[in-house]
Amino acid sequence: MKLNRELRRDAPIGVFDSGVGGLTVFREIMRQIPNEKIIYFGDTARVPYGSKSQETVIRYSEQIVRFLRTFQVKTIVVACNTASAYALDTLEKDTDIPIIGVVKPGAKAAAEVTRNGRIGVIATEATIGSQIYTEYIRELNRDVTIYGKACPLFVPLVEEGLLQDPVTDEIARRYLAELIDIDIDTLILGCTHYPLIRSTLARIVGDRVTLVNPAYETAKELKEMLQAQGLLNDESPSLGSNQYQFFVSDKAEKFVRFANSIIKYGILSAKAVNMEEY
Repeated sequence: MKLNRELRRDAPIGVFDSGVGGLTVFREIMRQIPNEKIIYFGDTARVPYGSKSQETVIRYSEQIVRFLRTFQVKTIVVACNTASAYALDTLEKDTDIPIIGVVKPGAKAAAEVTRNGRIGVIATEATIGSQIYTEYIRELNRDVTIYGKACPLFVPLVEEGLLQDPVTDEIARRYLAELIDIDIDTLILGCTHYPLIRSTLARIVGDRVTLVNPAYETAKELKEMLQAQGLLNDESPSLGSNQYQFFVSDKAEKFVRFANSIIKYGILSAKAVNMEEY
């Protein structure tokens, strides 16, 4: 990748996801690097990405990157595991600004914390099918075994707001039973929605299993990358500046309600955008 040296420290960071799950990444960036401006895009008209073909996910991701580039962003975070698995390589080749996904930071953390070499990954069918976590973790630690489990019902449960609900508990027990039986000691939450039911997952797998949250690890890596490139914004945005902006491809009001329930920031609005124009 050829870095565009005209990038400004006070330029915003672009963050995108297939819907609302990437708000967990947004939340971590807010916490870890609070001076940064962020433009968030959720592709709510075309969610979920987990059941789409690679070709389709790449096309959607390229459209979103073109949209985010209209804000002169200094970097882009692909806050979606499926898009990171399917489209990141293509985006990196075609984009002249730094771009990072959520898979590598999560894989790195899991490879470092496992003690018995048995790592579980829960994610969408597309992310599990891509074997992307297995590939990255094995590059870092050959002496591990990775067990993937697709959990397709978690996303709709989260988006319906059933974060603390007996139905979510029961589904989680069924999904996680086989991973518990094979004695994993590390579990990667391989979809950005899953940190929103972290307490449920932690209770079911027990204290012996370390949960890895790629959203947290991605924000940490983003901060390190911005520092290394000299792009970290070291001044607080001026009072009244529009530090955080939100865009979606559909259902803006529903997005705002959900976003306010998990970020506690006071998001007043999200603007709907027609992605076919990009």
